[in-house]
Amino acid sequence: MSGSSGISGVVSPLGTGSGPVVFRAACPGCRARFELAAEALRLAIGASRRTTFYSFTCPECGAAVRKPAGERIVELLTGGGVRTLRLAPASPAAPTAPIV
Repeated sequence: MSGSSGISGVVSPLGTGSGPVVFRAACPGCRARFELAAEALRLAIGASRRTTFYSFTCPECGAAVRKPAGERIVELLTGGGVRTLRLAPASPAAPTAPIV
């Protein structure tokens, strides 16, 4: 995901590679840029690209932000310890019995 409204990378404090992972993000509403800990993000993995997304609350304006998550974003977030919810596929409608 590119541009000012998505997750742009993973950063370890002081570049040491140890310690908690933080993610660079931006709010599409107020356009603020900030870093978020894994605990501040949620990832939902659905059966399709339309139902796979990440979300967070902007620390600047308080807006709830929900963005689509492609394969690379899913890899970054899961590798960084973001809580992940796997969405169950919608079950097909139950067949209706013919009226006799």
